[in-house]
Amino acid sequence: MDISIIIPLLNEEASLNELHQWISKVMKSNAYSYELIFIDDGSKDQSWSIITKLASENTEVNGVRFLENFGKSQALHAGFAKAKGDVIITMDADLQDNPEEITALYKMVYEDGYDLVSGWKKIRYDSKLAKNLPSKLFNFAARKTSGVQLNDFNCGLKAYRNEVIKNIEVTGEMHRYIPVLAKNAGFSNIGEKIVKHQARKYGETKFGMERFIRGFLDLITISFISRFGKRPMHFFGAWGALMIVVGFLFAFYLGIDKLFLNPSGRLITEKPQFYIALTSMILGSQFFVAGFLGELILRSKKDTKNYIIKENI
Repeated sequence: MDISIIIPLLNEEASLNELHQWISKVMKSNAYSYELIFIDDGSKDQSWSIITKLASENTEVNGVRFLENFGKSQALHAGFAKAKGDVIITMDADLQDNPEEITALYKMVYEDGYDLVSGWKKIRYDSKLAKNLPSKLFNFAARKTSGVQLNDFNCGLKAYRNEVIKNIEVTGEMHRYIPVLAKNAGFSNIGEKIVKHQARKYGETKFGMERFIRGFLDLITISFISRFGKRPMHFFGAWGALMIVVGFLFAFYLGIDKLFLNPSGRLITEKPQFYIALTSMILGSQFFVAGFLGELILRSKKDTKNYIIKENI
Protein backbone atom coordinates (compact mmCIF):
# COMPACT_ATOMS: atom_id res chain seq x y z
CA MET A 1 0.00 0.00 0.00
CA ASP A 2 1.35 3.42 -0.96
CA ILE A 3 -0.32 5.74 1.54
CA SER A 4 -2.20 5.59 4.83
CA ILE A 5 -4.08 8.79 5.63
CA ILE A 6 -4.90 9.25 9.31
CA ILE A 7 -7.51 11.84 10.26
CA PRO A 8 -8.31 12.42 13.95
CA LEU A 9 -11.57 14.27 14.49
CA LEU A 10 -14.02 15.53 17.05
CA ASN A 11 -17.53 16.61 16.03
CA GLU A 12 -16.79 17.27 12.35
CA GLU A 13 -19.94 15.82 10.75
CA ALA A 14 -20.33 18.74 8.34
CA SER A 15 -16.95 18.30 6.66
CA LEU A 16 -16.44 14.53 6.45
CA ASN A 17 -18.21 13.77 3.18
CA GLU A 18 -16.57 16.68 1.36
CA LEU A 19 -13.16 15.76 2.79
CA HIS A 20 -13.55 12.14 1.72
CA GLN A 21 -14.52 13.11 -1.83
CA TRP A 22 -11.58 15.49 -2.10
CA ILE A 23 -9.07 12.92 -0.85
CA SER A 24 -10.52 10.20 -3.11
CA LYS A 25 -10.18 12.50 -6.12
CA VAL A 26 -6.51 13.18 -5.34
CA MET A 27 -5.72 9.51 -4.74
CA LYS A 28 -7.42 8.30 -7.93
CA SER A 29 -5.86 10.99 -10.11
CA ASN A 30 -2.41 9.81 -8.97
CA ALA A 31 -3.26 6.08 -9.02
CA TYR A 32 -2.19 5.60 -5.41
CA SER A 33 -3.19 2.55 -3.40
CA TYR A 34 -4.31 3.91 -0.06
CA GLU A 35 -6.36 3.58 3.09
CA LEU A 36 -8.22 6.38 4.84
CA ILE A 37 -8.41 5.95 8.61
CA PHE A 38 -10.79 8.19 10.55
CA ILE A 39 -10.21 8.31 14.31
CA ASP A 40 -13.39 9.52 16.02
CA ASP A 41 -12.17 10.96 19.31
CA GLY A 42 -15.47 10.66 21.18
CA SER A 43 -17.68 12.80 18.92
CA LYS A 44 -21.17 13.62 20.16
CA ASP A 45 -22.62 14.44 16.74
CA GLN A 46 -23.23 12.18 13.71
CA SER A 47 -19.55 11.88 12.75
CA TRP A 48 -19.36 8.15 13.44
CA SER A 49 -22.54 7.41 11.48
CA ILE A 50 -21.03 9.19 8.49
CA ILE A 51 -17.75 7.29 8.87
CA THR A 52 -19.63 3.98 9.09
CA LYS A 53 -21.58 4.82 5.93
CA LEU A 54 -18.40 5.80 4.07
CA ALA A 55 -16.72 2.56 5.14
CA SER A 56 -19.64 0.48 3.91
CA GLU A 57 -19.45 2.16 0.50
CA ASN A 58 -15.67 2.36 0.11
CA THR A 59 -13.19 -0.40 0.91
CA GLU A 60 -10.43 2.19 1.41
CA VAL A 61 -12.16 3.74 4.42
CA ASN A 62 -11.54 2.46 7.94
CA GLY A 63 -12.44 3.93 11.28
CA VAL A 64 -11.76 3.78 14.99
CA ARG A 65 -14.18 5.18 17.55
CA PHE A 66 -13.10 6.08 21.08
CA LEU A 67 -15.44 5.64 24.01
CA GLU A 68 -14.84 9.27 24.98
CA ASN A 69 -12.58 12.19 24.12
CA PHE A 70 -8.99 11.14 24.86
CA GLY A 71 -7.16 13.80 22.85
CA LYS A 72 -5.36 14.12 19.54
CA SER A 73 -2.21 12.33 20.67
CA GLN A 74 -4.10 9.18 21.57
CA ALA A 75 -6.05 9.38 18.32
CA LEU A 76 -2.81 9.52 16.34
CA HIS A 77 -1.37 6.70 18.44
CA ALA A 78 -4.33 4.47 17.50
CA GLY A 79 -4.05 5.48 13.85
CA PHE A 80 -0.32 4.78 13.74
CA ALA A 81 -0.91 1.30 15.16
CA LYS A 82 -3.47 0.58 12.45
CA ALA A 83 -1.64 2.12 9.47
CA LYS A 84 -0.19 -0.19 6.78
CA GLY A 85 1.03 2.21 4.08
CA ASP A 86 4.64 2.86 3.09
CA VAL A 87 4.02 6.55 3.74
CA ILE A 88 1.68 7.83 6.45
CA ILE A 89 -0.05 11.19 6.04
CA THR A 90 -1.78 12.91 8.95
CA MET A 91 -4.20 15.79 8.47
CA ASP A 92 -7.08 17.49 10.25
CA ALA A 93 -10.73 16.93 9.41
CA ASP A 94 -11.84 20.57 9.32
CA LEU A 95 -10.87 21.17 5.65
CA GLN A 96 -8.19 23.68 6.65
CA ASP A 97 -5.57 21.19 5.43
CA ASN A 98 -5.54 20.86 1.65
CA PRO A 99 -5.53 17.22 0.35
CA GLU A 100 -3.81 18.44 -2.83
CA GLU A 101 -0.62 18.66 -0.75
CA ILE A 102 -0.55 14.88 -0.25
CA THR A 103 1.16 14.20 -3.57
CA ALA A 104 4.15 16.45 -2.88
CA LEU A 105 4.50 15.21 0.70
CA TYR A 106 4.43 11.60 -0.49
CA LYS A 107 7.16 12.24 -3.05
CA MET A 108 9.38 13.99 -0.49
CA VAL A 109 9.25 10.91 1.74
CA TYR A 110 9.14 8.09 -0.81
CA GLU A 111 11.38 9.53 -3.53
CA ASP A 112 13.55 12.13 -1.79
CA GLY A 113 14.24 9.95 1.22
CA TYR A 114 12.97 12.10 4.08
CA ASP A 115 12.01 10.31 7.28
CA LEU A 116 9.44 12.94 8.12
CA VAL A 117 8.09 16.03 6.36
CA SER A 118 6.16 18.63 8.32
CA GLY A 119 3.80 21.13 6.76
CA TRP A 120 4.34 24.84 7.30
CA LYS A 121 1.26 27.05 7.17
CA LYS A 122 3.22 30.15 6.25
CA ILE A 123 0.09 32.09 5.38
CA ARG A 124 -2.67 31.47 7.90
CA TYR A 125 -6.34 32.39 7.99
CA ASP A 126 -6.73 32.28 11.74
CA SER A 127 -7.15 35.12 14.18
CA LYS A 128 -3.80 36.88 14.51
CA LEU A 129 -4.28 37.59 18.20
CA ALA A 130 -5.76 34.24 19.18
CA LYS A 131 -3.52 31.91 17.16
CA ASN A 132 -0.88 33.50 14.97
CA LEU A 133 1.13 35.39 17.58
CA PRO A 134 1.01 32.64 20.26
CA SER A 135 1.88 30.07 17.58
CA LYS A 136 4.96 32.03 16.51
CA LEU A 137 6.16 32.36 20.10
CA PHE A 138 5.51 28.66 20.70
CA ASN A 139 7.38 27.59 17.56
CA PHE A 140 10.33 29.85 18.41
CA ALA A 141 10.61 28.29 21.88
CA ALA A 142 10.26 24.78 20.43
CA ARG A 143 13.08 25.37 17.92
CA LYS A 144 15.44 26.74 20.54
CA THR A 145 14.68 24.01 23.05
CA SER A 146 14.56 20.94 20.79
CA GLY A 147 17.12 21.82 18.13
CA VAL A 148 14.66 20.78 15.38
CA GLN A 149 14.51 23.66 12.93
CA LEU A 150 10.85 23.70 11.91
CA ASN A 151 8.69 26.78 11.51
CA ASP A 152 5.37 25.12 12.34
CA PHE A 153 5.49 22.26 14.84
CA ASN A 154 1.74 22.27 15.33
CA CYS A 155 0.72 21.79 11.70
CA GLY A 156 -1.48 18.71 11.47
CA LEU A 157 -0.43 17.99 7.88
CA LYS A 158 2.65 15.76 8.05
CA ALA A 159 4.13 12.79 6.19
CA TYR A 160 6.16 9.92 7.67
CA ARG A 161 7.94 6.82 6.59
CA ASN A 162 6.21 3.78 8.05
CA GLU A 163 9.28 2.92 10.15
CA VAL A 164 9.07 6.27 11.90
CA ILE A 165 5.54 5.98 13.24
CA LYS A 166 6.13 2.37 14.30
CA ASN A 167 9.10 3.38 16.44
CA ILE A 168 7.79 6.40 18.34
CA GLU A 169 5.26 6.62 21.15
CA VAL A 170 2.85 9.55 21.09
CA THR A 171 1.51 10.02 24.61
CA GLY A 172 -0.14 12.75 26.66
CA GLU A 173 -0.35 15.75 24.35
CA MET A 174 2.94 15.17 22.58
CA HIS A 175 1.46 15.23 19.06
CA ARG A 176 2.94 18.73 18.68
CA TYR A 177 6.41 17.29 19.15
CA ILE A 178 6.35 14.22 16.90
CA PRO A 179 9.34 15.61 14.91
CA VAL A 180 11.29 15.86 18.18
CA LEU A 181 10.26 12.33 19.17
CA ALA A 182 11.36 11.09 15.73
CA LYS A 183 14.71 12.84 16.07
CA ASN A 184 15.25 11.31 19.50
CA ALA A 185 14.47 7.88 18.00
CA GLY A 186 17.23 8.34 15.43
CA PHE A 187 15.24 9.63 12.44
CA SER A 188 17.11 12.85 11.77
CA ASN A 189 16.27 13.46 8.10
CA ILE A 190 13.39 15.85 8.79
CA GLY A 191 12.08 18.21 6.11
CA GLU A 192 9.51 20.95 5.86
CA LYS A 193 7.16 22.06 3.09
CA ILE A 194 5.05 25.18 2.80
CA VAL A 195 1.42 24.07 2.54
CA LYS A 196 -1.82 25.85 1.78
CA HIS A 197 -3.92 26.81 4.76
CA GLN A 198 -7.62 27.37 4.26
CA ALA A 199 -10.18 29.23 6.32
CA ARG A 200 -12.45 26.99 8.37
CA LYS A 201 -15.56 26.23 6.34
CA TYR A 202 -17.70 24.44 8.93
CA GLY A 203 -18.05 24.53 12.69
CA GLU A 204 -15.55 26.11 15.05
CA THR A 205 -12.11 25.32 16.39
CA LYS A 206 -11.83 22.75 19.19
CA PHE A 207 -8.69 24.36 20.63
CA GLY A 208 -8.51 27.47 22.80
CA MET A 209 -5.70 29.53 24.25
CA GLU A 210 -5.14 26.90 26.94
CA ARG A 211 -3.51 24.64 24.34
CA PHE A 212 -0.51 26.97 24.24
CA ILE A 213 -0.11 26.78 28.00
CA ARG A 214 -0.22 22.99 27.82
CA GLY A 215 2.08 23.13 24.82
CA PHE A 216 4.78 25.03 26.70
CA LEU A 217 4.50 22.66 29.66
CA ASP A 218 4.86 19.71 27.27
CA LEU A 219 7.85 21.47 25.73
CA ILE A 220 9.58 21.53 29.11
CA THR A 221 8.75 17.85 29.55
CA ILE A 222 10.07 16.75 26.19
CA SER A 223 13.18 18.91 26.58
CA PHE A 224 13.95 17.10 29.84
CA ILE A 225 13.17 13.71 28.31
CA SER A 226 15.37 14.47 25.29
CA ARG A 227 18.37 15.20 27.51
CA PHE A 228 17.84 12.87 30.45
CA GLY A 229 15.08 10.45 29.44
CA LYS A 230 17.53 7.55 29.06
CA ARG A 231 19.74 8.54 32.01
CA PRO A 232 17.64 10.18 34.76
CA MET A 233 20.32 9.46 37.34
CA HIS A 234 22.63 11.88 35.53
CA PHE A 235 20.22 14.72 36.32
CA PHE A 236 18.89 13.75 39.73
CA GLY A 237 22.21 12.29 40.86
CA ALA A 238 24.15 15.46 39.99
CA TRP A 239 21.73 17.71 41.85
CA GLY A 240 21.53 15.25 44.73
CA ALA A 241 25.31 15.08 45.09
CA LEU A 242 25.59 18.89 44.97
CA MET A 243 22.99 19.36 47.69
CA ILE A 244 24.49 16.67 49.91
CA VAL A 245 27.92 18.30 49.59
CA VAL A 246 26.44 21.69 50.49
CA GLY A 247 24.70 20.16 53.50
CA PHE A 248 27.85 18.38 54.59
CA LEU A 249 29.94 21.57 54.36
CA PHE A 250 27.45 23.48 56.52
CA ALA A 251 27.37 20.60 59.01
CA PHE A 252 31.18 20.47 59.08
CA TYR A 253 31.33 24.21 59.70
CA LEU A 254 28.84 23.92 62.55
CA GLY A 255 30.85 21.12 64.14
CA ILE A 256 34.17 22.99 63.94
CA ASP A 257 32.55 26.17 65.25
CA LYS A 258 30.98 24.38 68.22
CA LEU A 259 34.03 22.28 69.15
CA PHE A 260 36.87 24.73 68.62
CA LEU A 261 35.85 28.27 67.71
CA ASN A 262 32.89 29.08 69.93
CA PRO A 263 32.16 26.19 72.32
CA SER A 264 30.16 28.37 74.72
CA GLY A 265 27.98 29.97 72.03
CA ARG A 266 24.47 29.15 70.93
CA LEU A 267 23.29 25.60 70.45
CA ILE A 268 23.78 24.20 66.96
CA THR A 269 20.02 23.84 66.52
CA GLU A 270 19.56 27.56 67.15
CA LYS A 271 21.70 28.53 64.17
CA PRO A 272 20.20 28.95 60.66
CA GLN A 273 23.11 27.01 59.15
CA PHE A 274 21.81 23.89 60.90
CA TYR A 275 18.52 24.02 59.00
CA ILE A 276 20.29 24.75 55.71
CA ALA A 277 22.48 21.67 56.27
CA LEU A 278 19.52 19.50 57.25
CA THR A 279 17.33 20.62 54.34
CA SER A 280 20.13 20.21 51.79
CA MET A 281 20.94 16.67 52.92
CA ILE A 282 17.28 15.61 52.92
CA LEU A 283 16.62 17.09 49.48
CA GLY A 284 19.85 15.62 48.14
CA SER A 285 18.85 12.17 49.35
CA GLN A 286 15.42 12.56 47.76
CA PHE A 287 16.99 13.52 44.44
CA PHE A 288 19.11 10.36 44.58
CA VAL A 289 16.01 8.26 45.30
CA ALA A 290 14.19 9.93 42.38
CA GLY A 291 17.13 9.05 40.12
CA PHE A 292 17.11 5.41 41.20
CA LEU A 293 13.34 5.18 40.69
CA GLY A 294 13.72 6.71 37.23
CA GLU A 295 16.30 4.09 36.29
CA LEU A 296 14.02 1.31 37.56
CA ILE A 297 11.05 2.66 35.61
CA LEU A 298 13.14 2.76 32.43
CA ARG A 299 13.82 -0.92 32.81
CA SER A 300 10.19 -1.82 33.33
CA LYS A 301 7.81 -2.55 30.47
CA LYS A 302 6.05 0.50 29.04
CA ASP A 303 2.38 0.58 28.09
CA THR A 304 1.32 3.84 26.43
CA LYS A 305 -2.18 2.78 25.43
CA ASN A 306 -4.60 4.68 27.64
CA TYR A 307 -7.55 5.10 25.30
CA ILE A 308 -10.58 2.82 25.03
CA ILE A 309 -11.91 1.90 21.60
CA LYS A 310 -15.68 1.66 21.40
CA GLU A 311 -15.98 0.50 17.79
CA ASN A 312 -13.57 -0.45 15.04
CA ILE A 313 -14.06 -0.80 11.31
